[in-house]
Amino acid sequence: MLSKKTKYGIKALTYLAKQENKNPVAIATISKSENISLKFLETILLTLRKNGILGSKKGKGGGYYLLKSPSDIPMTTVMRILEGPISMVPCVSLNFYEKCDDCPDENACSVHRLMIKVRDNTLDIFRNTSLADLCKC
Repeated sequence: MLSKKTKYGIKALTYLAKQENKNPVAIATISKSENISLKFLETILLTLRKNGILGSKKGKGGGYYLLKSPSDIPMTTVMRILEGPISMVPCVSLNFYEKCDDCPDENACSVHRLMIKVRDNTLDIFRNTSLADLCKC
């Protein structure tokens, strides 16, 4: 299940991507427009800034803005920053692999085989979807 953090992060990024003038947008403006708690949004935007997706400007006229073109922000990047591993089980994760304690042989495990298919299809969608695709900008 998608966390609220990731859902709200995508909504905030989409809002920023739709801004025609590309000027910094105040957190309060995004919060009100997207119906996201201001405190929670601050945490999300800070995470995105620390990971090179957003820039920020302090003071009058300040706020957050995209550092890259929306077409250069793949959903794999956003998902991994906000959600963590994309795979549903750790034994099929490409970046966060862990062997399952209850599985003596991954190659014989039906769950493992199924989750590889789920991971690969999910990655295909995320890799081929950019922020621009979500907002048609």
